[in-house]
Amino acid sequence: MTVSHHTSHKNKTFATLLAFLVGGLGLQRLYLRGPRDPWLWAHLAALPAAAAIAAAWPDADGFYKLLPIMVSGLVGFLEALVLGLMSDEKWDARFNPGSGMQSDTHWPLAVVLVASMMLGAGSLIATISRLFDLLYTGGSYG
Repeated sequence: MTVSHHTSHKNKTFATLLAFLVGGLGLQRLYLRGPRDPWLWAHLAALPAAAAIAAAWPDADGFYKLLPIMVSGLVGFLEALVLGLMSDEKWDARFNPGSGMQSDTHWPLAVVLVASMMLGAGSLIATISRLFDLLYTGGSYG
């Protein structure tokens, strides 16, 4: 008697969309690798880290209190780009080795990638600008 192991097929567009929309919480990592993924827990650790900073330095600028969450979100945008730009063959080899199906992504993935690039780059530039404003001028420009 032979037991066939058929695993579920992971959708590349859906994983990229998860990373784009809620990448800061690491839900794409939960979808792809499950609850044992250490990077999932690193994403989720941003929430208590932000709370700890707010509790330890209540007079700090709100930017510093939210910085762990913002960094996790920026990493989520980066993960969306990495996942979405991976070739279908490499995707299937990494995430769908036993599914018996092949990925075939189309234009919706390109839309998610363009949005990830626009929002991710804009958010990164805004974060760096605000950080430099706070560090070098004490926040006098905002």
